[in-house]
Amino acid sequence: MAEITQLLIHWLRAFYLIEITTLEPLALGADANAAVYKAKSVDTQVYFVKVRQGPPAEAPIEVITLLQNEGIKELISPIKTREGHQTLHVENLMLTVYPFVEGENGFTRTLTDEQWILFGKALRKIHEIPMPKAVEQRIRRESFSTKWRDSVRSIMSAIEGDCDEIGAKFSAYLKEHAGTIADLVSRSEKLSKKIKGQSFPFVLCHSDIHAGNLLLTNEGGLFLIDWDDPLMAPRERDLMFIGGGVGNVWNNSREETLFYQGYGETELNPALLAYYRHERILEDIVDFAEGILLNNSSLEDKNEMYGHFLGMFEPNGVVDIALQADEAIVE
Repeated sequence: MAEITQLLIHWLRAFYLIEITTLEPLALGADANAAVYKAKSVDTQVYFVKVRQGPPAEAPIEVITLLQNEGIKELISPIKTREGHQTLHVENLMLTVYPFVEGENGFTRTLTDEQWILFGKALRKIHEIPMPKAVEQRIRRESFSTKWRDSVRSIMSAIEGDCDEIGAKFSAYLKEHAGTIADLVSRSEKLSKKIKGQSFPFVLCHSDIHAGNLLLTNEGGLFLIDWDDPLMAPRERDLMFIGGGVGNVWNNSREETLFYQGYGETELNPALLAYYRHERILEDIVDFAEGILLNNSSLEDKNEMYGHFLGMFEPNGVVDIALQADEAIVE
């Protein structure tokens, strides 16, 4: 930790001309390949610093630039390096620096009525942005992959083994609710077949616009953050979060009404909504399994992950909502 801190302080001085006095790690996000920090400079400015391990990913920055050029104000622009670049690539790391915006995410603070409407307006504008071919070709495209279904099947067939106390509880819960999980996989499979062969307009999607990726400012505004994985997909890829209950929030009809008051009229495909909600649950099961059973996470982190995992199966949680969405489809 001390080594990366000193490196970041050095890089910020050398490439951004920012003299840092304090660098504080922040416990935000679920990306195991990324870390974020709150940095304070000698001139009392505050910055949000994100460092990500892996190959360079310029598409997210290009998307933010495109959206801001199209007049989308609910985004935070990265600060450029002294050479005018919006990201810095050093060894196998990508560094992005933003101005630090005070506020809370949608998990810790409830959106006001006005923020729900503003959120809807902003996402509608994003979904209607005409995509330049050069940018679109650099963005991942929805393929309706079997990845998460296959991964969950593998986990359920191999949940025996040595593990710590949290891992034992997690494994026991998987076994006890194997029928429910198998039903989720089966329903997702059927939904994928239902939508296969259909034609959908693809739009620019954030792809992970849950409550944790909305920054609610103290002045009543909001920002859509964490554009690490933009996706060309049907708009239902984003809209499934509205009323979807991820994190046991955004699960009541009044909020949906306010959101769509801002978003405007749109004809949603019920099978797509249900499909995406099932797939999200399967993806989260895989992520929790990896974090609890495979990674060298602390017991505190594992316990937190286990709590979030259990929350998916609570009344009016994501599992209930996904099943209801599937059952509501009119053949």
